[in-house]
Amino acid sequence: MHRMSIYTLALGVFVTATSELVVSGILNVIAESLNISLALAGQLITAYSLAFAIGTPVVVSVTARLGRRQVLLGSLALFIVGCLVSFGSSNIVILMASRVILGVSAGVYLVVAMGVAAKLVPREKLGSAIGTIILGFSSAMILGVPIGIAITNWLNWQSIFLILGLFSLGITIVIWRLLPDIEGDAPVSFRQQFKVLGSVVVVSGLLLTFFRESGNSILFTYLTPYLQGSLHVKASNISFIMLAFGIFGAIGSRLGGYGVDRWGAARVITFSIAVHITALVALPFVSDIPGIGLALLAVIVFSMFANGPAIQSYFIQQAPESSNLVLSLNTSIVHLGLAAGAGTGGLMINAASTLQYNPWTASFMLVIGLAAALVSFTRGKKVAVKPA
Repeated sequence: MHRMSIYTLALGVFVTATSELVVSGILNVIAESLNISLALAGQLITAYSLAFAIGTPVVVSVTARLGRRQVLLGSLALFIVGCLVSFGSSNIVILMASRVILGVSAGVYLVVAMGVAAKLVPREKLGSAIGTIILGFSSAMILGVPIGIAITNWLNWQSIFLILGLFSLGITIVIWRLLPDIEGDAPVSFRQQFKVLGSVVVVSGLLLTFFRESGNSILFTYLTPYLQGSLHVKASNISFIMLAFGIFGAIGSRLGGYGVDRWGAARVITFSIAVHITALVALPFVSDIPGIGLALLAVIVFSMFANGPAIQSYFIQQAPESSNLVLSLNTSIVHLGLAAGAGTGGLMINAASTLQYNPWTASFMLVIGLAAALVSFTRGKKVAVKPA
C-alpha cells in the first residue's frame, strides 16, 4: 500500500514538473501566439523560478503543523487553478500570474511529497523512497517535455495545461482515497525551526546545493550549443541525445536512492560528485572525439541525478524536526544556483566567445560544493558523537 502511495506521489511530481519544464520547449510558440518578444516570453521561466524559490519555504513553514495529506491536496488544488488560468490565458500578464501560482503550488507539492515519502517507509528505505520521488522529476525531462511539444503541434500550447489539470485532478482523488493521514511536523516555533539556519551541518549542505546547481547550470543551460559547437553533433540528433541523457538521469536517481540505503547518503554524495568533477575536467580534452564526449556527458547526467536523492535524504536525516523547512529552503537554493550558473555561463561565453571551457568552470563550482559537503559531513559526525 505504501509503495503505491509513493508511486502516486511521484506521478504528481511528474505532472507538476512537466508544467515547469515544458515552457522552455514551446517558448517560441507562446511568444508568437501572444505576439510578444522571445525575451519577454523567457520571463515566464523567471517568474516560475522566483515564485518557486520564494513562495515554497514560506508556505511550507506556515503549513508545517497541518496534516500532510491536507497540504498535498491543497497544493494540488492550487496547481489545478494555475493550470486552468494558463489554459485561459489570452495575454502575457494573465499567463505570468499563472506561472506564479504554478511555481508556488508545484514547489510545495514537491517538498511535502518528499517528506511524506520519508514517513511512509522505514529508515533503511529512505533513499529508495526519495529516489522514486525524484524519478518523477527526471521522467518529466524524458517524457513530459516531448509530449508537451507534441500536444502543442497537435492542438495548441494552452491544451497542455488543461491536460495537466485533468491529470492533477485524478491524482488528487487517488491521494485523497489512498494516502493515510500523516501528521505534520511536531509543534516547533518558527524561531526554533529557523535555528536550523545556524547549524554548520545544514548551512554547508545548502552551500553544496548552491555550488552544485550553479556548476550544472553553467554547462546544461547551454548544452545544445555545446553539443553542436564543441562536440560537432548534428542538430537532427539533439533530441535523441537528450532522450538518452534523460534515461541515464532516471537510472541514476533510482540507483542513487538504493545507494543511500546501502552505503549512506554521505558516501553517495562524495562518490557521485567526485565522478562528476572528473568527467567535467576531462570533457574539454575530448572535443575532437564526439563519442567519448557524449559518454562523459552521460556519466555527468548519471552522477548528477544519483546525487539528488542522497542530498534530500541527508537533509531529512540531519534535521528531522524541521525537514520540511530545510527541504523547501534546499529547493529554493536549487533555483538560485541555476540562475547564478546560467548567468556565469553567459558571461563566460561573452568573454571567451566559446563554450569549450565551460565544463572547467563548472568543475570548479563543484569542487567548492564538495568541500562544503565534507565540512557538513565532518561537523555532522562530531555532533552525532557529542555526549548528551
